[in-house]
Amino acid sequence: MYSYVTLVANADYVLGAIALARSLKRVGAQAPLTVMTTGDYEHLETLAALGCTLLPVEPLPLSEAFQSRHARESIHTQSPYLKGNKPAFHDPLLNFAKLRLWELDRFERVVFIDADALVIRSIDRLFGYPEFSAAPNVYESLADFHRLNSGVFVAQPNRNTFDSMLAALDTPDAYWRRTDQTFLETYFPEWHGLPYTDNTLQYVWFNLPQLWRWSSIRLIHYQYEKPWEPNHPKQDVLKPLIDVWWCVYETGRMPDRLPEPPQPTNQQAH
Repeated sequence: MYSYVTLVANADYVLGAIALARSLKRVGAQAPLTVMTTGDYEHLETLAALGCTLLPVEPLPLSEAFQSRHARESIHTQSPYLKGNKPAFHDPLLNFAKLRLWELDRFERVVFIDADALVIRSIDRLFGYPEFSAAPNVYESLADFHRLNSGVFVAQPNRNTFDSMLAALDTPDAYWRRTDQTFLETYFPEWHGLPYTDNTLQYVWFNLPQLWRWSSIRLIHYQYEKPWEPNHPKQDVLKPLIDVWWCVYETGRMPDRLPEPPQPTNQQAH
C-alpha cells in the first residue's frame, strides 16, 4: 500500500496542501494523500473533502538545548538565508516533524511532498524507487547537483528507522543547518538521485531558465517565498509561476497557456 504524504505545520500551509491535493487529483494520482498536521487549523475540512487522510501528529520530543539551537532566531542568525527569504510563519523546528512519516508503517512506501509544491504530471512511478531517493537542490548553479532537497523524497516507513533517526538527531551540540534537509542528507549519505524535474525549484525559473522545460517538469516546488504570500521580494520575477499556483488552487486546473521562461543571460548560458 502506497501513499503520498505532506506536512501541514501551520495555518498557512493548509493553503499549500489544498493546491497540492488538487494538483494530484488533476494528474490522476494512483495513491492517496496523507496530510500530517500539527494542529487543528482552519480549512482542514477542505482537504478531507478532497479525499485526503488527515493525521494529527505531535512535534518531535526534542531537548531544550536542541530547540534553542534550531529556533527561528537562532537559525536565521547562525545560518542566514542569503539566496531567498523564508516567510514570517516559517518555524524551522517544525520541519523535523516530517520524520514522523517513518512511523506510518501501514504503508509499504511513501512519497513525501512539501506542501508548497504542485504536481504538474504524474509522479506515481516514484513509488518504484528505493529508500532514500531525492532530487538535487539545484536552483542557482549546476554545481549543486550533489546536494539533496528534502521537498520530495521516497521513503519506506519503519518504526525502527524512526527510533534510529531520533537517536541520531538530538545528540549533544548537534546543529542541522537546514534542519530536516541537512539531517536526511547526513543520515542517508548514499541517497539515490531523482531527476531535478521531479522537484523543480522555483528559482530555476530565473536562475537557470535553460533548464525550465514544461514538457519534462513533473513538479514545481515553491521554495523560499510562497505563492500565497503577499508582496514578497521575488513577486515580480516569479509572477508567472505564482499565477500557475493560483490557477490550480482556485480551479484545480493548469492555465490554458503556460508562460515562457525568461531568456537566459550570457552568464547563465555559459
